Parts: sequence; structure tokens; C-alpha cells
Amino acid sequence: MEIILTHKESEEFFYNALCNGLGYIQHYGLELDYKKADYQSAKSKLESLCYEDVLMQILKDGNILTLTDIECDGEYTRSITLDDVHSRVQKTPIGFLMDMINENYDAETCDVVIQSVFYGDIIFG
Repeated sequence: MEIILTHKESEEFFYNALCNGLGYIQHYGLELDYKKADYQSAKSKLESLCYEDVLMQILKDGNILTLTDIECDGEYTRSITLDDVHSRVQKTPIGFLMDMINENYDAETCDVVIQSVFYGDIIFG
């Protein structure tokens, strides 16, 4: 079974994953990173100063987000664009993706979505 998401749906699910799953990645020795100038530029375009809103605006502005591996010599460092969000959220393992669709998700589900977008697979946890 394959689920095809619209760009809007992919962005919404990734946004929700950021809101609820970013804390998990810290346990894996990963940090979310971006250029300071990209963050400032994105932040200036928003009324909301919610961190996740700014992260999504960075992507919408055509810039990248990077998960930086701070424990394993960069082995798991990966960067993404908004196009990656559009193409990879729907490749999240079906059970977790259905939880997102049905709004029955938790931090673990969100962690899986984040990993699917950045790695195309579940590497941690």
C-alpha cells in the first residue's frame, strides 16, 4: 500500500513531527542545525516566533536544515530541503504514517517521521 500526500499534507505532518519529536533526536547525539542568517531571515517574515514555524520558513525560503551528528564523527549528518519533505514524509513506515493521518501520534511517531525525512529509514531507536 502506498499513500500519496499533497505538499500541504507533507508539510503539516513534518511540522507536527518537529513540534513533538525534536526532543527525541537529542538522545541520539544529533542536533538540528541551520545557518544563522537563514534563521534570522525566516524569523523576520513571521508573526509567530514559534521555533518550528521558523524552521519550516527556512525550508520554504529554499534553504536547508541539517541534523548534525555530534557523537559519531559526522556519520549520520544529513541535510534536507523542502523538496525532501514533500517526497519523503509519505515514505514513513505505513503504521506511523497512518497514526499521523489519523492524528493519533506521539513523540515516537514524530521521531520516525523526522528520521524518514532526514535518512529515508529508521536509524535510531
